[in-house]
Amino acid sequence: MTIICSFSKASHHLCSSTWCLTSCFYRLILVRVNSFFIQLCYFLSVSLFGFVVLKVLKPRTHDSFKPRNLDLFFTSVSATTVSSMSTVEMEVFSNSQLLVLTILMLIGGEIFTSMVGLHFKKSQLQKMENRISSLANNDPSTYQSGLVMTEKQDFENLESGNHETSLDSSVDFLKYKSIKFLCFVVLGYFIVIQVLGVSLVSTYLALVSSAREVLKNKGLNLLTFSIFSVVSTFANCGFLPTNENMVVFRNNSGLLLILIPQILLGNTLFPSCLRFCVWFLGKFFKRVESNYLLKKTSEIGYFHLLPSQHSSYLVVTVFGFIITQFILFCSMEWNSAGLSGLNSYQKTIGVLFQTMNARYAGESIVDLSTISSAVLVLFVIMMYLPPYTSFLPIKDDEEIYKKKRNRREKLSENILFSQLSYLAIFIILVCITERQKLKEDPLNFNVLNIVVEVVSAYGRVGFTTGYSCDRQTQPNSNCVNKSYGFSGKWSDEGKIILIVVMVFGRLKKFNMDGGRAWKLL
Repeated sequence: MTIICSFSKASHHLCSSTWCLTSCFYRLILVRVNSFFIQLCYFLSVSLFGFVVLKVLKPRTHDSFKPRNLDLFFTSVSATTVSSMSTVEMEVFSNSQLLVLTILMLIGGEIFTSMVGLHFKKSQLQKMENRISSLANNDPSTYQSGLVMTEKQDFENLESGNHETSLDSSVDFLKYKSIKFLCFVVLGYFIVIQVLGVSLVSTYLALVSSAREVLKNKGLNLLTFSIFSVVSTFANCGFLPTNENMVVFRNNSGLLLILIPQILLGNTLFPSCLRFCVWFLGKFFKRVESNYLLKKTSEIGYFHLLPSQHSSYLVVTVFGFIITQFILFCSMEWNSAGLSGLNSYQKTIGVLFQTMNARYAGESIVDLSTISSAVLVLFVIMMYLPPYTSFLPIKDDEEIYKKKRNRREKLSENILFSQLSYLAIFIILVCITERQKLKEDPLNFNVLNIVVEVVSAYGRVGFTTGYSCDRQTQPNSNCVNKSYGFSGKWSDEGKIILIVVMVFGRLKKFNMDGGRAWKLL
């Protein structure tokens, strides 16, 4: 009996030690492993999983055509990185494959992945909640009075603009409560916007016969199309179940107006809208947590929760870019073939929709190969700019740079190139892999079209000039026009390079300060 008890105690100690070592190892991994590699592994693993599922499921045209493995993997990476670059026609995919692509876009979107990171940050402060909860159980009256006093003091500091951080554990608890509140706000924002969007799109398609007829002729399920289009638009992916993207709906101005807010709320205006939601909800409940989030954004460390000044400038900048594009597009393309057959109202809504998509969403109502070079170059610039670009002065930019300066003393950080340098390298590599086609088919394979494709993949936009058999200088009788991106005609090596560009563009936020060690005098 004694031996059994001793063995039981030894087993208990062994299990406790093993659990402790495992827990310590897990925490060490979370702390030491760079978040860049965590996200890189996440996107690659999700893309690989998506490829396997797409491979297992049969396409709609499985009797006559099956996409190649590289094209399926390309599509999976494109959906996961919300890039919407395509090398196969979208109507090839069956309803079940479209649902898989919807899931990939949903879990690959910036807001979703940021929520995951926010929950990890919250879990790091979980112990503080447990410790103070135990205090509440031991002495409820002391706990309540202490917490009220702490919250009152913190609120007064926030109202007076005092940003000094106390070393008291209750401040950490307030930070935990604030991050927990922020998690609920972001999750609510994420769900409400998309559910409302799906409801509006479904209602519109059910009521408007012309739009419903398009889906019927293409054999697309109404609900699948509604969910797919809203998730894609909100994630700023740009994929649509139709081969022609939104060209077939260019007459349906109501549908375009429904999708326009999804474009802005899911990307460029997300920080400003998030800050407004936190402020608005703080008026009714969680006032202390709301004020903490609004006043101490840098301590929260959530990339999308910007300071008040930056959020305000961001709104002005976003609409400034939209107005600039709108004016140029209208002046250059108002009477173009791409907008022919539309009345003035439809043209106005269509141009507004097109220009808003140039920043990130990538949905299109016109053939980009037919628009003027000036507008195309402007689109390239818009695709290159990060989503939260603001050309108005931000006072704390220099302070942020000084804080990061010490970290750049490492050799690995000093040799990093700027974003433009990497784009130039990728464009050169594609020109090398496609050098033969550049000679044989110069109207389709020209440097400008390659630049548009690479920058579009980097910016995760999905704009493409496409490929046309009619532009061939040496007509090929076997050539068939396909409604997919220009990269669909590239070599396998070129497609692999573009896959790297899409992943690099998805993770570019980790290298936005690259190239500072290079001084141009």
